[in-house]
Amino acid sequence: MPSRAAPRLVVGLGNPGREYESTRHNLGFMVVDEIARRWNVGTWKNKDSARQAFVAEQRALLVEPTSFMNLSGTPVRLIASWYKTPPHDVLVVADDLDLPFGKLRLRPFGGHGGHNGLRSIIATLGEGFARLRVGVGRPDDEDAVERVLAPFDAHERHTLPAIVAAAADTAQLWLDEGVDAAMRFANTWQSPPLNRSS
Repeated sequence: MPSRAAPRLVVGLGNPGREYESTRHNLGFMVVDEIARRWNVGTWKNKDSARQAFVAEQRALLVEPTSFMNLSGTPVRLIASWYKTPPHDVLVVADDLDLPFGKLRLRPFGGHGGHNGLRSIIATLGEGFARLRVGVGRPDDEDAVERVLAPFDAHERHTLPAIVAAAADTAQLWLDEGVDAAMRFANTWQSPPLNRSS
């Protein structure tokens, strides 16, 4: 049965399967995996079409929906409903084409911005959950679907660890100090510059 104190949910969005592991659309999974590494999470369970890991010390549940991106809302709703976690105690981490590569943007609520994973969650939870967008950027001549489903290039992979770490720092701040403190950090954080000349 759910505990009396409902856990906060940190949800990373992505697509399941080895073919998607290193793609830009799986940045949410990468951030949650980094949080799990820091917390020494050893055991995940697969339930309600999601990988889940409960960390009692943090009063937090790490969630990676395995229903594919466009259907992320159903497992998130099932899990939030089971634990009686209200939307304002849910943080969703997702990639964002409209932000420059490495830019972080945290908001306490809002729309989907064209992101199908966020669109799906909004359809089941409403707009009142926090969302951390991690920029992947998009050249003007590149198709959106091709962009997000392609792997990071060599230059991006060089700076990716710092970006994932900063996003994980943001999630930890959200848990420890609340959304305002996390926003102050994330929305002013500067990503290392991409070096395209080498």
